[in-house]
Amino acid sequence: MNNGSKILLVEDDKALADAVREYLTGEGFAVSVIDNGTAAVDEIIAGQPDLVILDIMLPGKDGLTVCREIRPSYNGYVIMFTAREDEIDQIVGLEIGADDYLIKPVKPRLLLAKVKAFLRRGPADASTADDPTQLNFDDLRIDLAQRSVNLAGEEVQLTSAEFDLLAILARRAGSILSRDEIMQQLSGGRYDGLDRTIDNKISLLRKKLGDDSGVPSRIKTVRSKGYVLVPGAWR
Repeated sequence: MNNGSKILLVEDDKALADAVREYLTGEGFAVSVIDNGTAAVDEIIAGQPDLVILDIMLPGKDGLTVCREIRPSYNGYVIMFTAREDEIDQIVGLEIGADDYLIKPVKPRLLLAKVKAFLRRGPADASTADDPTQLNFDDLRIDLAQRSVNLAGEEVQLTSAEFDLLAILARRAGSILSRDEIMQQLSGGRYDGLDRTIDNKISLLRKKLGDDSGVPSRIKTVRSKGYVLVPGAWR
């Protein structure tokens, strides 16, 4: 059932991290461990694990900050660990995008049950509509068959190349696409590291879609990685 599902454990207590990794690995999961919240943000966005287990108290960025920062670019499941039994951490965690929480000391069988329950649902992706020719993200409607785009009830006029670029990003919403991947899908060529064509097209696309070019929230740049269309940013 697990099919080597990828789990990232963000925990700085080495004894606990080792125990959880050993237990979940024995159940067929592929488990990686990071002990620093700052490093975890980039790893989660770039690696897109199926599920993240995230401690609240971490060196670098705390778990709540990590959860808040990854949510625009990560659609997988997040289970948080907290050492406190009061509801503050738990409520805040759920409000900023955690899917569930466990109170330390962690009970391995309960953790396993939660992990399996989430992964049985399949990918946490609510971006696509029932009609496979339609991609819907809140106020953004992309009709792949008609090659039309509607944002908040208004039609958006895109060039053919701009529409193709948007469709590539939207089909993989929430995942980072490198410039090389985008270039290959657009033209069959490869990105040489110097060509600014993709960057310029992204800039024009952001302008037409009401994104802030200075601090974009809808089509984000992930430094040294590429671009990601954020599914939950279209309201």
